[in-house]
Amino acid sequence: MERGNKMKKEIKGNMLFAPLPVIMLGTFDENGVPNVMNAAWGGQVDTNVIVVSLSQHKTTDNLRKCPELTIAFATEDSAVVSDYFGIESGRKVNKVEKAEVSWTKSEKVNAPIFDCYPLTLEARVQRIDEEDGYWFFEVVGMVADEGVLDEKGKVDYSKCRFISFDSSHNSYRTVAEETAKAFHSGLTIRNK
Repeated sequence: MERGNKMKKEIKGNMLFAPLPVIMLGTFDENGVPNVMNAAWGGQVDTNVIVVSLSQHKTTDNLRKCPELTIAFATEDSAVVSDYFGIESGRKVNKVEKAEVSWTKSEKVNAPIFDCYPLTLEARVQRIDEEDGYWFFEVVGMVADEGVLDEKGKVDYSKCRFISFDSSHNSYRTVAEETAKAFHSGLTIRNK
């Protein structure tokens, strides 16, 4: 049985994967100076494991000396500073100082938590795939601004206004509105 009549067209160029989170990796150098970088190539691969594809950066230098970091999610309000953290090199400039962002030290890992991000994961290096540049991080804690929590204490995406990287247009897009209930909405079809 053939269904549908929408015309499909082959798209050339880079593969698109969406939504792609805009994640901010926070580390300290050997002198306790905070650094942060914008990393668009990452995602969750297990309950408490994040993978990020990284080439050589100030962040990877820092992680080799202290294998702990914070992983924050960029938002609509932090889009400009988050983009700056992706276009400037921490090897050349103290990005945190130049951007004038405030931070505190994580209580669970030796890494900075930046106040401009409402949700931050605290993590440790689990393993590194040196050949392909994949870094796996085990999440050991999570902190959020009270203002982005719902009445049950859960993170409310609509209050965070997380952004996604649109690689097709080299832009950031907001991820916010709830469209359906996961593991529930599909029951209407299953129960037909």
